[in-house]
Amino acid sequence: MSERRAAIIVLDGLGIGPAPDTAAYGDEGSNTLGNVLRGGGLALPNLEALGLGRCAPLDGVAAVATPGGATGVLEPASAGKDSTTGHW
Repeated sequence: MSERRAAIIVLDGLGIGPAPDTAAYGDEGSNTLGNVLRGGGLALPNLEALGLGRCAPLDGVAAVATPGGATGVLEPASAGKDSTTGHW
């Protein structure tokens, strides 16, 4: 029997689109990864193949039909602007 493995990639501090409460903290338009990719110049072929483009619309990253991995977007469970509060 072959051994199955999983890799979980957490890009802490690299937001992908706004959370529902961004207006409460003056963060309208928050989208760190989307803003970094705007205008091109950065290629993420491996993350694209794994399914990154299925998480949110991103310039230069296609939403592949058959991703090589499972994808999703998490939102902090606790109210707060910074990562520490969000991780509680």
